[in-house]
Amino acid sequence: QVQLVESGGALVEPGGSLGLSCVASGISIEDYVMSWYRQAPGKERERVIRISSWASKNSVDSERGHFTVSRDNAKNTVELQMTRLKPEDTAVYYCVAGDPPQYWGRGTQVTVSS
Repeated sequence: QVQLVESGGALVEPGGSLGLSCVASGISIEDYVMSWYRQAPGKERERVIRISSWASKNSVDSERGHFTVSRDNAKNTVELQMTRLKPEDTAVYYCVAGDPPQYWGRGTQVTVSS
C-alpha cells in the first residue's frame, strides 16, 4: 500500500516561512518525479514545484514567493521550504509522486494570516 504522509502545516503570519515534510512508504521515491501541489479554497489544484528523480534540490523564486523542494531518496522523504508567505498561499498542500501524478498524500493545511 502506497502512502504519502505530509506534515508541518501551520498558521503563519504574512512574510513568514514554513517547512513541510512528506514521508513515503510502499514506493521508492527515487523512481519518481516528486511534486508539491496545493489547493486553495474555491480554486483548482495547482502544482507549486517539482523535483526530478535525479536532483537533490530545486527552487522557484517568483512573485508568488520562494519555494525550495528537496528530496532524500535514502530516507524516502521530500521537503518543501517556503518563504515570504502571503495570504494567497493559504491552501492544502499535497505531496505527489509521479508526473503525471500517480500517488497523492492527504494534504496538510497551511494558513497565512495575521
